Amino acid sequence: MCWGRLTQRSLAVCFGLALSIIRTEAHQDADPSQSNSGHTATRIAAGEAPDDKPRSVGSPYVELDSWIYPAIERLAALGYIHTQFLGMRPWTRLECALSVQEAGEEIEASGAPIPAASRLHDELQKEFQFEINALAGGKRHQIRPESVYANLTGISGTSLNDSYHFGQTIINNFGRPYQEGFNTYDGFSGYLIYGRFTLYTRSEYQHAPSAPAYSPAVQQFINTIDANPLQPPTPIPETNQFRLLDTYLSVNLANWDLSFGKQSLWWGPGEGSALLFSNNTEPIYMFRASRIIPFKLPWIFRYLAPMKWDLFYGKLSGNQYPPRPMIHGEKISFKPTPNLELGFSRTVELGGVGRPLTFERIWMSYFSVTSPKNETASNDPGKRTGGFDFNYRVPYLRNWLTVYADALSTDDPSPLAAPRRAAIGPGFYLAQIPGAAKLDLRVEAVYTNTPSSSNGGHFIYYDSFYHDLYTNKGNLIGSWIGREGQGLQAWSTYWFSPRDTLQFSYRRAKVYATFVPGGETLNDGSARLAWWMRQDLSVSAFVQYEKWLAPILAPTAQTNWTSSVEVTFWPRSRNW
Repeated sequence: MCWGRLTQRSLAVCFGLALSIIRTEAHQDADPSQSNSGHTATRIAAGEAPDDKPRSVGSPYVELDSWIYPAIERLAALGYIHTQFLGMRPWTRLECALSVQEAGEEIEASGAPIPAASRLHDELQKEFQFEINALAGGKRHQIRPESVYANLTGISGTSLNDSYHFGQTIINNFGRPYQEGFNTYDGFSGYLIYGRFTLYTRSEYQHAPSAPAYSPAVQQFINTIDANPLQPPTPIPETNQFRLLDTYLSVNLANWDLSFGKQSLWWGPGEGSALLFSNNTEPIYMFRASRIIPFKLPWIFRYLAPMKWDLFYGKLSGNQYPPRPMIHGEKISFKPTPNLELGFSRTVELGGVGRPLTFERIWMSYFSVTSPKNETASNDPGKRTGGFDFNYRVPYLRNWLTVYADALSTDDPSPLAAPRRAAIGPGFYLAQIPGAAKLDLRVEAVYTNTPSSSNGGHFIYYDSFYHDLYTNKGNLIGSWIGREGQGLQAWSTYWFSPRDTLQFSYRRAKVYATFVPGGETLNDGSARLAWWMRQDLSVSAFVQYEKWLAPILAPTAQTNWTSSVEVTFWPRSRNW
């Protein structure tokens, strides 16, 4: 592993770009309609907690598949939330409540708000009434049986379920098992808040049918491409298991949320792909420290305010080469202007059998920026991966268009240092379509087949020692696109109401022949309906048609249909 230094040219380009954007923002904010006028927004932008109440209020994180995220993201894209960090999720319910307060102040100050924004705000205000009251000095203890749900997913036709080699039919689904036939996921979630402490659990019973083993030729390819000992083809047994998903204990100390347990992360501004960390895998056991209220640094660094940190240290499960590795990550994001968010991140996979953890190795994994000249098992600092992302509301189209990008670099401290060696995922979000205010559009691309590093799958998401790099129980913790691939996703959502939506989507993926012999292509189209029958009862339905061609797996194109129905009951909470 060779880590270079950031070049002067890269720094100059970044500095010049940031400076030009800040100047543009300053000019734009001279218009009162573009200003961040709300009291809550003003205090948070200054790095201060409103009335300093959040530091003693416990709060669970909002699940990554909740309706709350697209609702808040749309409010932000429409120009009513300026202080939420979109590239660092999950958010605590307390953070969401502060964003709802900010949106309410902005809507009131605007005089004539966009109708969709008012509807979103009103529905979110109902959802976070307990947190809003707690911030105002109300009750701070709560028992909430959050949800009870039953999901039936059927797959007809041969599906893909190997993100490290051939891709997935179902992505970003918390690593749930699935195979052709009937799959079920039945579970519940709930939490207890006592002052500054929170206990949360989401647990479910999972069933998936069995599946035949790969052919000897495919198994031989996998063993060879991953540089692993020869393993015989093994059928996939039927799955019947009880699983803890996000389950943790947390405490709010001085506006830092400290938590321990199984947790999910999403580090990136995109909706379909996060290169560094996503919910494409089962939550991992970790200790996490996340800032609830953004803060600012003194001196000239105050111009970077507000900023927010997220840090974790955890373990990966199911890896074989080597077993039992650890992983830690750090991300810092800041908003130099209300319309621009920048994020810098880093993860390190370390330890495992053959790489014993020592204080020196852990220290090097955090603070070294170069590799030892004679790297050995005793001085290896771990596999380090850098990330960068941004989110920007475009001038003169502030309430319409947001552009963003996510990038990952391996063997370089940042994607900005060597863009030709970086995996990149750009995208844009059109919060409302002219003439169709209830309709939005989002388009994203992603590629890991970098221009200067096609190397038989041995670069992005691979390491010469960590042959299961960036996987947890066989699923990638990064982007579903996997190794040496490129993909495209598009979604268009019709908002009947803040909770009731109909979404159509398309996904295309290509894996290059430099990695998988003969290459691979995948196309799927889907429709998803989310409908709330009552305030405490929701139903969602999903159908997807997929066609894929991978000569190494099958000589002709294969198709499959995936359909699912989920019914969720949302009990009432109890406060005291």
